Amino acid sequence: GWVPADQALTPFGPIAEPNPWGSIGDLRLLPDTATEARVDLWDEVSPLHFFLCDAANTDESPWDSCPRTFLKDALARLERETGLRLVASFEQEFVLLGPTLETGPGFSFEAQRLVEPFGPLVMAALGQAGIEPETFLPEYGEGQFEIPCAPAEGLVAADRAAATREVVREVARRLGHRASFAPMTDPEGVGNGVHVHMSFVDQEGHPVSYDPEGPGGLSATAARFAAGILEHLPALCAFTAPSVVSYLRLGPHHWSAGFGYVGERDREATIRIPPLAKGNPARQFNLEFRAADAAACPHLALAVLVLAGLRGIKEDLPEPHLMERDLSKLDEEERGRLGIRPLPGSLEAALDALESDAVVRSWFSQDLLDCYLSVKRTEISFLEGVEPKEACERYLRVY
Repeated sequence: GWVPADQALTPFGPIAEPNPWGSIGDLRLLPDTATEARVDLWDEVSPLHFFLCDAANTDESPWDSCPRTFLKDALARLERETGLRLVASFEQEFVLLGPTLETGPGFSFEAQRLVEPFGPLVMAALGQAGIEPETFLPEYGEGQFEIPCAPAEGLVAADRAAATREVVREVARRLGHRASFAPMTDPEGVGNGVHVHMSFVDQEGHPVSYDPEGPGGLSATAARFAAGILEHLPALCAFTAPSVVSYLRLGPHHWSAGFGYVGERDREATIRIPPLAKGNPARQFNLEFRAADAAACPHLALAVLVLAGLRGIKEDLPEPHLMERDLSKLDEEERGRLGIRPLPGSLEAALDALESDAVVRSWFSQDLLDCYLSVKRTEISFLEGVEPKEACERYLRVY
């Protein structure tokens, strides 16, 4: 059993008020057997064993405020209206913390060896859980690491993102450490991002995102998908970067994203075109969305990206220019001439953009939208008057 108001739980614990349900209503959590994750690596504790669920009405009909169902519907709509299926992958950054934990220089072999046996254990655990991790590697920040997962169908990719966080935290606990996916752990430090890679295949499984004649290799379909995301980017940030401290990470020269544009091999582009290795370029080609972090529900975040991109395809939005310069060096007038907008500067600004974007609002049931806005505004209220360092510490404990 489950209750609708549980959807209004804030990251810091209390249920947001107001919310659409109060104490009224009942739901059921229906486990999806395809999401089963079981990790049994330690004799002294019970296995980590869980399933992801859809929240449904008591008659098992879909509930209109379930994020996982929302993503299912978005992917079904993409396929129904375009004949395309989404292939996606989440690469996630996190920090390891612990009283006896030593850290090494960013990107270094030493950083990886100092946390032994965390690396091989977390890869074994993720593999046992069926998550298909690709690599475990040290990142730039102190005690920071990254794990990307293999590409998968859209729903599976989001499920893996959610499950990855639980498995990583479990391995850290067993070693006496803590793993945190908080967007920022220190206002002067390096943020933890979630990079969402997306591409498309047709009904026969053939990739359709790549065109060697297109700018940066973008097919017309992929370019218009990107255009849809950029068109609605300020509102989308309310779902992809949904914490107060997310906006300490977003901005020029933070190696995350500062302006809404497409760039090739540019790690400050909101949508980046990664480089291609040897082999079939069409099978490798993808778009990397960089204005996201792990405060986001992966199912909601992927769903709004899909729906925005779908609008770009259906409305035949103009293909975005491929930027090849540092946009922070341009004045506001020049950026405006190029159609480049900055990302929202705060969670409140992103929520205002969401409320102002009738297209994005139309994708949601009224209850889900009202609940989400209430949760996020309640979250903001908990941190009013709090210094950035303390805000980061609070999120560090939660995520």
